[in-house]
Amino acid sequence: MGNQLEKLEAEALKLTSGERAAFAQLLLASLDEDTEIEDAWAVEIERRIADVESGAVQAIPIAQALAQVRAALK
Repeated sequence: MGNQLEKLEAEALKLTSGERAAFAQLLLASLDEDTEIEDAWAVEIERRIADVESGAVQAIPIAQALAQVRAALK
């Protein structure tokens, strides 16, 4: 196994930094056993972006949002 890993490492180091970054992301993603949650978050993020871009929801400054949360917690 070590020999295979050494060969793979040597080949990976021949890639450009961008290619190595993309490869690293693929490897890390392969370790994630719960892609269903990530997929659900990706859908939710896209929905929220679409809501803001379409004007369905209005963004407010963070200071205002925090003031509203603090007031609700009192």
